[in-house]
Amino acid sequence: MAVENIFKELHISYHDLQLGVVTLDSDLNSEQRTQLQENLHTIGFELIDDKNTRIIEKIKLLIIDYTRQPYDFLNKNLSEILSSNLNVEYSSLSALFSSVTSISIEKYAIIQKIEYIKELLIYDELSLAEIAEKLNYSSTAYLSNQFKKNTGLTPTQFKNLSDPTALRQTLDQVK
Repeated sequence: MAVENIFKELHISYHDLQLGVVTLDSDLNSEQRTQLQENLHTIGFELIDDKNTRIIEKIKLLIIDYTRQPYDFLNKNLSEILSSNLNVEYSSLSALFSSVTSISIEKYAIIQKIEYIKELLIYDELSLAEIAEKLNYSSTAYLSNQFKKNTGLTPTQFKNLSDPTALRQTLDQVK
């Protein structure tokens, strides 16, 4: 809503506004672009208009969907999902992503999954077995091993911390 309000306030017309993406009705002039950048910056957003940066952001959004809703993507691996959604060969996407972010797509997906597991552990509504099932892990042991490898803690140790939220990263902090 905050982003939508900025577009209305600046009288910039658009025909589609979704999480992370706005489709404009026409190109912005330099004054509109500058004002939009400033207004977005004040609420913690940035204007992304570089083609490669847009692709990276789309990859990240698809990975977030993939890690948080794995049953929406059953029988498809991440490379297929990215390639089909972005209409680009996975090898090209992988090379671009690695060159810009300095980590692989696979590592980014694991980091996103680990952050989601942390969130679910903090909420304490699901058992570890239920979390493993929800995230489509083959076993609780595999989830625990991957969690410890990436955090240095077992899920139980993480859950028992006095302030586990201090070890969480927000979606935009995950690099």
